[in-house]
Amino acid sequence: EWSVGVSARLFDAMYKAGVSVRAMAQGSSEHNVSVVVSSKDEPRALRAAHASFCLSDQTISVGIIGRGVVGGALINQISQQRRKLKSQFGIDLRVRAIASSSKMLLASSEIDLQSWETTFNSDAVTVDLNEFSRHIYDNVSLPHAVICDCTASQDVSDNYEQWLRRGIHLVTPNKKANSGPMESYLHLREAQIAGFNSHFFYEANVGAGLPIISTIRDLLRTGDNFIEIQGILSGTLSYIFNVFDGSEPFSTVVAKAKAAGYTEPDPREDLSGMDVARKVVILAREVGMSVELRDVPVESLVPEPLQDQSQVTIAEFMDRLPDYDLELSAMASEAAAMGEKLRYVGVINVAEGKCAVELRRYPSAHQFGGLQGSDNIVLFRTQRYDAQPLTIQGPGAGAEVTAAGVFADLLRLGAYLGAPSATRYS
Repeated sequence: EWSVGVSARLFDAMYKAGVSVRAMAQGSSEHNVSVVVSSKDEPRALRAAHASFCLSDQTISVGIIGRGVVGGALINQISQQRRKLKSQFGIDLRVRAIASSSKMLLASSEIDLQSWETTFNSDAVTVDLNEFSRHIYDNVSLPHAVICDCTASQDVSDNYEQWLRRGIHLVTPNKKANSGPMESYLHLREAQIAGFNSHFFYEANVGAGLPIISTIRDLLRTGDNFIEIQGILSGTLSYIFNVFDGSEPFSTVVAKAKAAGYTEPDPREDLSGMDVARKVVILAREVGMSVELRDVPVESLVPEPLQDQSQVTIAEFMDRLPDYDLELSAMASEAAAMGEKLRYVGVINVAEGKCAVELRRYPSAHQFGGLQGSDNIVLFRTQRYDAQPLTIQGPGAGAEVTAAGVFADLLRLGAYLGAPSATRYS
């Protein structure tokens, strides 16, 4: 009796684990397949082979950079779900390293996620990202390694290319790499291919846990073509303009949003529009546009005399912002008189190859006009979804939903590496 595809599955597992096969032999039925690998790769190759035939779990060595609100939420979510993932889905996530901006905790086997904070505070050493990545990847008994970057650090994202070339997979909500120079962006894609087809997932770059980037990819891969993308991509600015209607000054709404924790400590980081611009660049590149951040016109909501953070303190900014209320109040009142609302949006005109971040007016009956709270919303106009755009809406910020987006990418990686798609029931 012939067994079809056994060799293909075995060699695919070796490739995904970064193991070079030196020699092989097999019988015509594929019942017996022998391969020769380097002795240093033997444990990695054996575990990868077992996982590919569902004889063991798909085991992944995990390193998490960033132990703040998002990183902490991710660790807790993995801890709560780990046993179920292993028993029902055949995915064994082993968190073996956690790093902050100054310290890192490394474990030879895995970190106890029930007490990781206590252990980190007592046993962490000075952070070294080179040593961190070596520790995650060089354990030959684990076939796959991934780093989850839960920071917003440029310094961390500068390491992405070398990690991908080494065969380390990446999952991140950090927008810096994908909105950086186009040349660097392309180098990351080349590094993925050079590193045994390393995977780079970043769904949480835009919309936290909302399926925005994955939807774009599904549409493109099934042959659809984009015409335009419009989105309210900032939870902070969504909240502010859902409240601001001209009945009270803009500065008062901003102060209330800051007091409620909707803004960054310095609201100018939200009001500048640059975070939205980065998201626009990322989405534009996903649909095939070559665009640089500097080329996106951004309508800043920070009055020019208050923009320099080195000269104007946060307290001074908040004190002086009321001096500039008149223009926005007039715009909001005019819009309300026409049955419209102000919305701060990112726009990608794919047909014309143009992007913009600006304040626009929308009818109250429009999807954007009826938005509530701090939700994000994106409208995709494509050849298939033209008369009625495809809409994605939901919470686009917050530690739990952002961590969930990272976690979903981590599980997507497990599926790409060969974890079974069927749920085990016992």
